[in-house]
Amino acid sequence: MPSTARRRDTPPPRTGSSEPEVLRGFLDYLRTSVAAKVDGAPEPAVRTAAVPSGTTLLGLLHHLTHVERALFLGERVTDWPATFRTSADDTVGSVVAGYRAAVSAANDVLDGCTDLAAPLPRSQPGRTAPTVRWALAHMIEETGRHAGHADIVRELIDGSTGR
Repeated sequence: MPSTARRRDTPPPRTGSSEPEVLRGFLDYLRTSVAAKVDGAPEPAVRTAAVPSGTTLLGLLHHLTHVERALFLGERVTDWPATFRTSADDTVGSVVAGYRAAVSAANDVLDGCTDLAAPLPRSQPGRTAPTVRWALAHMIEETGRHAGHADIVRELIDGSTGR
């Protein structure tokens, strides 16, 4: 069934030719896309489960905020399923702002990483930090997967499509 909603697609990024430029370019592209899916989404639908698993649009971005902070900043998460839930005080604006702040802090860390084979400069007691390359590849996968979920949930909410 064709959608009558206007599609807003942004093509994949043109990046530099080095591996770090390509990886960071695609990660930032996905980060921007997923934040745009949540930004401007209507209440209360943004926090209402659209699928039987209980996934919400606001919860997806809340989760990705925790993943960014855990992976790049070394913050400990003890209950990953809980990261998909938001509180009644969370708003679209506050969750989007929190995500963008986490991305900015993660990028500050990445700006200091010149060797993709080196471990991330974070500390989490009892855990070895992954390499910068692995962390970037994982974050691209994680963000891309949840951006796809967000695409579907947002379309179910108000018909909005595109990146």
